[in-house]
Amino acid sequence: MIERNPLRTFIRHVVLVTGVFIVMFPVYIAFVASTHDLASITQAPMPIRPGLLFFSNYVQAIFEGSKNLGSAVGVMMKNSFIMAMGISIGKIVISLLAAFALVFFKFPGQSFFFWSVFITLMLPIEVRIMPSYKVISDLGMLNSYAGLILPMMVSATGVFLFRQFFKTIPREIVEAAQMDGSSPMRFFLQILVPMTKTSIAAMFVIQFLYGWNQYLWPLLITTEEKYYTLLIGINRMLAVGDQQAEWQIIMATTILAMLPPVLVVISMQKLFVKGMTETEK
Repeated sequence: MIERNPLRTFIRHVVLVTGVFIVMFPVYIAFVASTHDLASITQAPMPIRPGLLFFSNYVQAIFEGSKNLGSAVGVMMKNSFIMAMGISIGKIVISLLAAFALVFFKFPGQSFFFWSVFITLMLPIEVRIMPSYKVISDLGMLNSYAGLILPMMVSATGVFLFRQFFKTIPREIVEAAQMDGSSPMRFFLQILVPMTKTSIAAMFVIQFLYGWNQYLWPLLITTEEKYYTLLIGINRMLAVGDQQAEWQIIMATTILAMLPPVLVVISMQKLFVKGMTETEK
């Protein structure tokens, strides 16, 4: 029997509400700033209630952007979405195939190849960014979606996650598929992939957030505004020199940048939690 202490329950709720307030207050201030004009934002004290320019500021941000950028936020959101989806889907497909080969096929140097992939976890993008840039430049992929996506598509984390899951699959399932005359790819597509759907969902959420929040790599390989991602756009909006930044448009862009990751996490929350905490067989 669990003893319920009203005082402890009250303290827990106070701590929880306080934590939510601390996390959400800056987001609320950014939203409020996105609904006012520049004069209201820069005055002291700044308004803490939403203003009347919500639609006009967001329409200007989505279809026009700031004066010093020359590119609409809608275009940058499209670029960020394409990059995030390409990285997520590419990493999942490559990781699934690599883990499938490492677990269900026997070949010389199997452990060596796995550890060669796994050790790349110690090499973040900042370490290998110059060789990657050189390769993409030589291939003529600067200022292109392929250049944004391809160098980010290999994931040692995904290979490790799917490999560990595949190793838990009973050998009887593999033998039954072989007795039924199933080819390796049919076994992979019709049996393994459906069994791995929760792990795939968890990996998709992680990699989508990773791709959406990329800043350094797109900054290096994009020099044309039509390929700018949202984070680059926000940084360019702030680089106004002696001029006054259009804070209402910057804050509207910031709020818009939060929406896709939040929607992905909310829509896939159950599968994400299940993929991280359970093993589905």
